[in-house]
Amino acid sequence: MQSSIKVVVIDGHTLTRYGLMRLVSIDADITVVGECGLAAEAPALVESARPDVVVLDVALPDADGLQLARELRDRYAELGIVVLTAQAKDDLLFRALETGVSAFVDKTAPNAEVLGAIRHAAVAAASFTATGLMHALARRGAGRPTGGQSVSDRVPVGLALSPREQEVLSLLAMGHSVPEIAGAMFVSLSTAKTYVSRVYEKLGAVNRANAIMIALGQGLITPKLPASA
Repeated sequence: MQSSIKVVVIDGHTLTRYGLMRLVSIDADITVVGECGLAAEAPALVESARPDVVVLDVALPDADGLQLARELRDRYAELGIVVLTAQAKDDLLFRALETGVSAFVDKTAPNAEVLGAIRHAAVAAASFTATGLMHALARRGAGRPTGGQSVSDRVPVGLALSPREQEVLSLLAMGHSVPEIAGAMFVSLSTAKTYVSRVYEKLGAVNRANAIMIALGQGLITPKLPASA
């Protein structure tokens, strides 16, 4: 039987922090092993609690949450890091991606999405996921100058994707976590992780966003931006 996912919650708002703890605690597969409200308290807490996943607010009272995330990622390569935000803006999303977090979630997201992000972070700490990632990448791509090549235009696809790998790429582009991909494809978690790794390898990508940008440049996926009002 798989052991429970150990989680530390870091959020400066007491009500939000305890709300998150209650949400996480109702899931039989997830256990809260620590909580704090300040970035200054986080390193010692993570060191002592040894969680599988840290859930932290992007705006902590004493520090930038993404800076804390960067410090934790540099120290713990296998630690799942879920960043929560009250402002799901593109620039913040890309900062989170560059920081190396596992998931970026709006605080208004459904409970299932928060729990799904935690499960994703626990099994695929280095694979970034965020709802709306593909649209954000498409908006960024639409804002690029037309002259010259993008990074994705310069990276060749080494091998053709199999139908199953193409399916995985589409699910990645839609923002599905690795556990969700496993469920959608009716395969084991380890098989889903293998498929994701193969897609990254064939595209020459280092993470989900990089894979999507390369796939966009190669015409393997076609983004649809929301229609303007």
